[in-house]
Amino acid sequence: MNAKVIRVGRTGATAAEDKNCFNRLHWSLEPVARAASGDYIVFETRDAFDNQFDLSSTSAHVEKCDLNRVHPMTGPVYIEGAERGDALAVTIVDIEPDSYGYTVIVPGFGFLRDVITGPFIANWRLDRLFAVSEQLPGVRVPMCAFPGSIGVLPGKHEVSEALKREEALAKAGGFVLLPEPAGAIPERLFAQGAPWASEGLRTIPPRENGGNMDIKAMQIGTTILFPVLHEGAGLWTGDIHYAQGDGEVCGTAIEMSARVTVKCELLKGAGTKIRFPHIKGGGQLKATEPSRFYGVTGIPVKREGEVPPHLAYLDSPKVAGLTNLSEDLTLATRDALIRMIDWIVDNRGMTREQAYVIAAVAVDLRIGQLVDVPNFVVTAILPLDIFEERQMP
Repeated sequence: MNAKVIRVGRTGATAAEDKNCFNRLHWSLEPVARAASGDYIVFETRDAFDNQFDLSSTSAHVEKCDLNRVHPMTGPVYIEGAERGDALAVTIVDIEPDSYGYTVIVPGFGFLRDVITGPFIANWRLDRLFAVSEQLPGVRVPMCAFPGSIGVLPGKHEVSEALKREEALAKAGGFVLLPEPAGAIPERLFAQGAPWASEGLRTIPPRENGGNMDIKAMQIGTTILFPVLHEGAGLWTGDIHYAQGDGEVCGTAIEMSARVTVKCELLKGAGTKIRFPHIKGGGQLKATEPSRFYGVTGIPVKREGEVPPHLAYLDSPKVAGLTNLSEDLTLATRDALIRMIDWIVDNRGMTREQAYVIAAVAVDLRIGQLVDVPNFVVTAILPLDIFEERQMP
């Protein structure tokens, strides 16, 4: 049988006007299209903030943006014959970028939300080669596009388990977004008073079904393997990134609308051994390695009296008095990132907000080692190729 091309279009100015979009996850979402194994699917996706920014946007627009509209996803698509226990292999065939993208620092969000608070926006002009921004003069970021969010529908069991563990985390004081009817789409399912208003999972965290994984290895040419958790799989995508450093540290990459083409293959019975998505590819990662770089390192150290945000909810009196924590990868990452931002500020003459954005879209955070107790090591790698002039410290 010849493969077909299934198109899932984009209509209306916002996701609320688009019958092919949703921004809450649940098994009750109805398919907007159907495809067979071997078919190609073309998704017309919306940007992560649902068209709230353009080239004229400023920090004031970031401060006023509606976070309940994050993220609008396109789909789901029913895959013929897909049953729980199967696997769905999704190959990223092509990503056609929009001409506009943005990176924002939203107050209260991001890895260093207590250090660099925002608001801030970098507006990017995009083509299939590079992104440039007036807010970051002298910087040119090469296209390395991938879906920030891609997944299948969760089953009833996965929705129940996610609600249970996320509600428990919220009660303990952890940073988690619970179901919120305001701004939820489709309204008939998730708005106030709708049947599943209290169960519409937010699209911010990734889960067993995939979702907002923000893994730049999932680029053109790679294949992602998903466990099928619900009849028909329910494939969807959105939140497409033009480029991103491993970490997406300020909370956003170079965000854009895009046309995403994928090819699907159903693998009967193969999902029983996949609890979370797997990725396979060829030379994609090697091709994106920088020709020149500058790196800094971090270990789990902090100031005396400081309680890092990721530990505040545990309310331990031990944390504040220590300057060195044991086997804390998050703190080591924080240390490396702050050192990299300081280096960019000192050597490139940029503000901390500009440096934070560069780190989000270009700096790769990598684990050096996880065995030399108490100090895990994280490296922050900055590709020097993004700077237009060749002379660098």
